Amino acid sequence: MGMSGVETTAEQELLSVSSRIEGGPRRGREPSRLWLGAASLALLLGGWWLLAHSGWVPALFLPAPEAVLGKLFVVAGQGFMDATLWQHLEASLQRIALALAAAVAVGVPLGALLGRSPLAQGLLDPMLEAYRPVPPLAYLPLIVIWFGIGELSKVLLIFLAILAPVVIATRHGVAQVSRNRLRAAQSLGASRSQLLWLVVLPEALPQILTGIRIGLGAGWSTLVAAELVAATRGLGFMVQSAAQFLVTDVVVLGILVIAAVAFALELGLRALQRRLAPWHGQDD
Repeated sequence: MGMSGVETTAEQELLSVSSRIEGGPRRGREPSRLWLGAASLALLLGGWWLLAHSGWVPALFLPAPEAVLGKLFVVAGQGFMDATLWQHLEASLQRIALALAAAVAVGVPLGALLGRSPLAQGLLDPMLEAYRPVPPLAYLPLIVIWFGIGELSKVLLIFLAILAPVVIATRHGVAQVSRNRLRAAQSLGASRSQLLWLVVLPEALPQILTGIRIGLGAGWSTLVAAELVAATRGLGFMVQSAAQFLVTDVVVLGILVIAAVAFALELGLRALQRRLAPWHGQDD
């Protein structure tokens, strides 16, 4: 009993030291990363302010930060091109949400099939590898010819940008599932559907979420270009319209909003990944 108690105490102390070693630096790194990010952002804003007020660059080409901030309140309240900033943002988010939902609904089952079936790999891999390297904007003329200039063509273009990363990430995640876990589940009498839902997809989930993060970034950048085609609302439409009339402060405002939304979406997906797959991506 004495030796057992000593061993238990030693194990507890070892675990405690290990957790401090693993957790301490991470907790120490987070504030420093936040401070460094804030410092770099402040440096960027300061450089922008100095350059705008130096007189070297006309305000037509580089409006001052306070001018862009003032335009933010104007566009948010009074609107630009018959819509407020929030209405432009809502239109863009609706398009990206529809495209993302469709890409996940198609890409995850397709990637799982490619990861589990050699027959599917032989049939679909050539098509996937032929489609994947082509920039989504290359499909735009054909999509407009086939589907017109309505909402469907815009959502479809964004869908094509998101789909490939989701399929590829899911395929790799499913293909890397531990064979020992599969055999253990089969030995306990798990059916094929139970293997899929209880073993394969949970283990592949970190890879799937990473693919969604990558795909969402590609889709968001494609969305801006998609809204240049016969759109009446959207952040891309707002920026393009402002550029045509040389309203540079609205152009800069639109770029900043696009960047801020992309950053917020990335942070949201990282938080979701940490919540759904806490064993993966601890250093993100």
